[in-house]
Amino acid sequence: MDKFLINGGNQLQGEIKISGAKNAAIAIIPAAILSDDVCRIENVPNITDVNAMILILRDIGVDVRWVSRSALVIDPRPLGTYVAPYELAGKMRGSYYLMGALLGRCHHAIVSMPGGCNFGVRPIDLHLKGFSALGAKYSLEGGMVNVSAEKLKGANIYLDVVSVGATINIMLAAVKAEGMTVIENAAKEPHIVDLANFLNSMGADIRGAGTDVIKIHGVEHLHGAVYSIIPDQIEAGTYMVAGAATHGDVTVTNVIPKHLESIMAKLEEMGLEITEYDEAVRVRYVDKLERCNIKTMPHPGFPTDMQPQITALLSTANGTSIVNESVWDNRFRYVDELKRMGAQISVNGKLAVVEGVDHLTAAPVKATDLRAGAAMVIAALEAQGTTEIEQISNIERGYENIVEKLKKIGADIRRVSVKKSDEAQAV
Repeated sequence: MDKFLINGGNQLQGEIKISGAKNAAIAIIPAAILSDDVCRIENVPNITDVNAMILILRDIGVDVRWVSRSALVIDPRPLGTYVAPYELAGKMRGSYYLMGALLGRCHHAIVSMPGGCNFGVRPIDLHLKGFSALGAKYSLEGGMVNVSAEKLKGANIYLDVVSVGATINIMLAAVKAEGMTVIENAAKEPHIVDLANFLNSMGADIRGAGTDVIKIHGVEHLHGAVYSIIPDQIEAGTYMVAGAATHGDVTVTNVIPKHLESIMAKLEEMGLEITEYDEAVRVRYVDKLERCNIKTMPHPGFPTDMQPQITALLSTANGTSIVNESVWDNRFRYVDELKRMGAQISVNGKLAVVEGVDHLTAAPVKATDLRAGAAMVIAALEAQGTTEIEQISNIERGYENIVEKLKKIGADIRRVSVKKSDEAQAV
């Protein structure tokens, strides 16, 4: 069992280079199987979710190779089955993108129900509604979703609820369907635009990504492409918040500042000094942290994936803040861990009231999910004493080289392996 040990109190100072976006990568990598030729994907984050997706693709016959620290070559031509392995696919949410990709490629897909972080139900009814509109039939058997179609035909599809996953899956299934597909009330997240740009680079005809209406003109074939994934806005936001929490001065580089606007606005409201460059953003602590209210919303609103991190920051801000989680039902599970460290937070359903305290104190905590784990890291960095964080595999699902990156800017953090005898040895 591995854990992080963090000695809090160090101001973070310096630059952090941001990796490729996790949420884009886990959609773009399976999308490559729609191609008739080899694809090279660059700026790929080397994280466990990406490596899990690679294992799944290899299991179904696709040739996937790392050719550098951040580049993959994917040859989909040896694909031998439309059945994704249950054990691998069931462990990550992004595995459901294999449904759309395999349906688009093979007109048949058998994939397990999605796994990933456990903070609410992950219904795929909107995905299935979209597939059905395109002419597919589906059934649920033994935890597996079986989707098939003799022929896929374009359709008008209205999403009752804005859904990133359904938008992406319908795009993947529709890109080679006959005729035109229109997705209304589509999600607008940057990684949806990134997926559309990747597919278009292979010869697809997708327009309107980034708006609430996406039009897809089906094509018969997609060719190979070389494509670079966008930077990860959530990783960038996490390190920006970490700098603020430690009263530091942190610059995130290799970013698209426009993707960070909602995060920058809230940090500025809290009293941080924000400087925006072409491909970088600097966050500098000035005097004190002031309270602010947060409501998570679909893009371009404040991202739900930044809610735990900003809550950790608000726990030592001056005054009372209200955090409204409007996307997921159960995303405040991590609050009990922050309260172990002295945070004063009360939760009622999707609402949290955060009473700022003078400081946090180190305690043993757990990373209950990916972004909750990031919140624990931020809390530990600002806390007095040494914090132990367990279940760090959840953190490494979405953060590449987090220990090395934080050490570079002054954090006292190390990863340790704990033997059954409970003797910790530094790695």
